[in-house]
Amino acid sequence: MKTVYHHAAVYTGKLPLAQAFIVEEGKFTFVGSNAEALSLRDDSSVSIDLGGAFVCPGFHDSHMHLLNYGQSLSTAPLAEHTSSRRQMLDCLAAAPAGRGGWILGRGWNQDYFTDGNQMPTRWELDTVSETAPICAVRACGHALSVNSKALEVLGITAGTPQPGGGQIVMEGGVPNGVFLDSAADMVLAAIPAPGKEDLKNMLRLGCKALNAYGVTSIQSDDYSTFRGVPWQAVNEAYRELEEAGELTVRVYEQANFPQLSALAEFVEAGNVTGTGSGRFRIGPLKLVGDGALGARTAFLSRPYADDPSNRGLSLFSQEDFDALIGYANAHGMQVAIHAIGDACLDRVLNSIEKALAEHPRQNHRHGIVHCQITRPDQLERIAGLGLHVYAQSIFLDYDIHIVTPRVGKDLAATSYRWKTLMDKGVTLSNGSDCPVELPNALAGIQCAVTRTDLRGSTAPYLEDEKFTVQQALDSYTQAGAYASFEESVKGRISPGMLADFVILGKNPFRSAPHSIQDIPILATFLEGQAVYCREKP
Repeated sequence: MKTVYHHAAVYTGKLPLAQAFIVEEGKFTFVGSNAEALSLRDDSSVSIDLGGAFVCPGFHDSHMHLLNYGQSLSTAPLAEHTSSRRQMLDCLAAAPAGRGGWILGRGWNQDYFTDGNQMPTRWELDTVSETAPICAVRACGHALSVNSKALEVLGITAGTPQPGGGQIVMEGGVPNGVFLDSAADMVLAAIPAPGKEDLKNMLRLGCKALNAYGVTSIQSDDYSTFRGVPWQAVNEAYRELEEAGELTVRVYEQANFPQLSALAEFVEAGNVTGTGSGRFRIGPLKLVGDGALGARTAFLSRPYADDPSNRGLSLFSQEDFDALIGYANAHGMQVAIHAIGDACLDRVLNSIEKALAEHPRQNHRHGIVHCQITRPDQLERIAGLGLHVYAQSIFLDYDIHIVTPRVGKDLAATSYRWKTLMDKGVTLSNGSDCPVELPNALAGIQCAVTRTDLRGSTAPYLEDEKFTVQQALDSYTQAGAYASFEESVKGRISPGMLADFVILGKNPFRSAPHSIQDIPILATFLEGQAVYCREKP
C-alpha cells in the first residue's frame, strides 16, 4: 500500500525542508513537494495530512544498555528520588523484593543529595531492611551500595582481597557497603540471574519506552548486564522477540567480552560485526576501559583536583587492551571502547594504533565511547587514526557542574571537545548511555546546541563547541547509521531508505534552543508502521 504524507516540514538530512513523502512496503519511495506527492496517488493510496508537523528520521541512540534499561524500569526508580538521601531510602523502602528476595534500585547520585554528598553506606541501607539484601546502583553504573545483609550473603569482610580494577570501600577498618567498578561484579554475580522470559519482558519494556522517545535504532551493550546469563540466551531473547514482531527498535549489539578466551569463543561461533538480521545484528567489540567522572573512577593522567590521592581506576592494562583490540581487529570486528579519563584514552589509542599497524584495515570504523576528558594531542590522534566517536551530549547536563572541580581548569578546557573533533573530520554519533541518562534524544540535542544544563542555569561550557541544530539532529540520526555501517539503508528520509521516522509537535529549527527538550513526540514509525502514537497524525 502507498501512504502519502503531506503538509509537513520534513528534514531529510539536508536543508531546506521538504513538504511531503511517500512510504511503500516499509521504505520511502518519494520525498518532495505537496503537489508532487499528491499527484502520485492512485486508487489504493492513503493520504495523511500532517498539519504542518515536523518529521525527521527516527532517532538513533548509538550507545546504551537496553536490557539494563528494561530491568531498571521494573526496580526502584532512584533517579526520580535522588534529591536527598532520605528520599532515596524511602524509595527503596517502597520497592518490592525482586529476584532472590533482593531489593534492587538504580539511579542515585550523591552530588544531588541536599543532606550530604557522600555515597550511601551499608548502615543507611540497613534502615530500609536488615533482613532482605539490598543493592542500589549509582546512576553511572560504576558504583553501587549494599546493606549489611547483602555483605553477609556475599561473605565480604574486612579480610576480603581487593579486586583488580575496582575497590571495596573501607571505613573504620570494615567494608562500608560501597563497591566501585569491577568490585561491583562481586555483588551483581550474587543476585539470581533472570530467565529468558524475564529477559524478553525487560526488552519489551525498554523498547516501548524507547519508541515513546522517538527512538527507532540503538547500539546496545547487553552481554554484561547479568553475569549469570550467557550471550546465547540474550541473542535468543532478541531473536524470539523479532520473530514475534515485538522488537520495535533496531539493535546493533556492542558485544562486551573483557576476556580474550570468551571473545575468541564468540567469534569462532560465527559472530563478527555485521552478522544478523534487520532488527538484531552483531556490532563491535565493546570494552569498558575505566570508570566514571561522577564516581571519581575515570582514569586520569594526573590526580583528581578534588581528591589528590586518586587518579581513578583502569580496568585493563596496556597489554590486555593490546590483546583484545588486536584480536578483534584481526578477525573483522569493529571495536568501541569506553574511555572517559585521558589516561585510559592513551592506552586505547595505543592499542588501536598497534592493531592497525599489525593488521591494516580500511573503513574499520573503530571508535571511542564517551571521549570526555581529553588533551589536544589526543584529539589529533583520534582524527589521524580515522576513529568514530560515540558522544553523549546529555552528559553535559550534570558534568558541567563537576568537570572543573574534578579534573582542574587545564584539563576541563580541552575536554568534551566534540565539535572540535567534527571540525577535524571525525565522525560523531550521539546517545544517552541509558539507563545512566534517559534515552531522550531531544534533551541531548538541546545540550549539544546550548552547551548548558537542561535548566539553562549555567553559562555555556566551552561555547565554541556548540552544535548547530542540524549537526545535533544528524548526530542522532545519520551519524548513528554510519557507526553501524548502515548509512545506505537508514538514517535519512530519502527514496530507498527504511521508513523509520518520528513526528514532532514542533520544528526544532524554529524552537528556542532551551525549549527543544519540551518538543512533544507525536508518533514513531518503524518500516512505516506506527510503534508509538501520542495522537493520531
